[in-house]
Amino acid sequence: MASPLAAANAYASLARLAPTGGAGAGGGVGLGAAVGGGGDQGFGAMLKDAIGSVIETGRKSDGQTAAMMTGKADMVDVVTAVSQTEVAVEALVSVRDKVIQAYEEIMRMPI
Repeated sequence: MASPLAAANAYASLARLAPTGGAGAGGGVGLGAAVGGGGDQGFGAMLKDAIGSVIETGRKSDGQTAAMMTGKADMVDVVTAVSQTEVAVEALVSVRDKVIQAYEEIMRMPI
């Protein structure tokens, strides 16, 4: 099982990958453009949505933690939110590993 520190680092890495503005917003390349090449259709859009979902789950977890610190949330809600974030990050890491494995297999194919 992943440690809380590893989950926090993964969450921070995902937050850096997500575009902060709309398409073409200053400076960064959107993940859909970087992965999918063209428009927001297909695999790139699916990956962008998955990363956005993981980031949103992490933000909800952060909100629950802050609410617990002020006495406005129950410990069970916080543990549930953190567990959901951990599962989402682990699923995304698993998908990443499979994509890398597929890429390596394609690179080993003879031309």
